[in-house]
Amino acid sequence: MELVKEAKAEIREMDLQQAHGKHQSEEVVIIDVRETHEFSGGHIPGAHHISRGMLEFKADSHPALKDKDREILVYCKTGGRAALAAQQLKKMGYTNVHSIQGGMDAWDDADHPVHKP
Repeated sequence: MELVKEAKAEIREMDLQQAHGKHQSEEVVIIDVRETHEFSGGHIPGAHHISRGMLEFKADSHPALKDKDREILVYCKTGGRAALAAQQLKKMGYTNVHSIQGGMDAWDDADHPVHKP
């Protein structure tokens, strides 16, 4: 948890209401860093899946992440993995990265849209 605390001190978190507004306007790239089985169970519509463990290997070649200045929202279940992922993306040169405060649990609790395949 100390690593998550350090990451949150270095990144920007976006509150749920603002993240929902950005999602509706399609202004951002949304990255789900949860594991495949979590993503398959339901995710924010339009989110791209790159599990936290594969982020450093896949980010640079992912078509949605070609523009390192584009706004990116990252989320996981509750926020820890997303904070670590946002911190890593920042280190990789992405300039406009936020994690979604509260993650998928908060998104779902607020009754925002969830894609369930």
